[in-house]
Amino acid sequence: MSPFFIRWVVTTLAVMVVSAIPWTGVHADGLMPLLLASLLLGLFNAFVRPVLLLLSLPLILFSMGLFILVVNAVLLLLVGSIVPGFTVTGFWAALFGSILISFVSWFLSILFRGSDGRFHILTRPPAGETGRKGGIKKVEGRVIE
Repeated sequence: MSPFFIRWVVTTLAVMVVSAIPWTGVHADGLMPLLLASLLLGLFNAFVRPVLLLLSLPLILFSMGLFILVVNAVLLLLVGSIVPGFTVTGFWAALFGSILISFVSWFLSILFRGSDGRFHILTRPPAGETGRKGGIKKVEGRVIE
């Protein structure tokens, strides 16, 4: 799997989770708007977000990084205004939705360890098996191709 496709799937799942929560203010009318919104959000995060972060660097430094949340919210609002069937009700909904999308995306990205985009399954040792000091064995991963 390509790294772009994996990131798209993770972003789609994150947007789907956030749009399934009724009180977030982020809604998708079906699967196609959801897929298109997550694709556009991924493209904006890859190409537009670095430019916006560079242009707003003084504000980011002055706010100790909190202005990055505003940049993420603006990008989500922009996606909501472009994609038909994907709505974001306002700035505060976009801010809250972008925070939730970031958390869900981060949580789902735990499954993807390598920068090469390969899927790694993390395993744990059976109960009682030790491999290091303190009774904890190092977690090892397998690559599935």
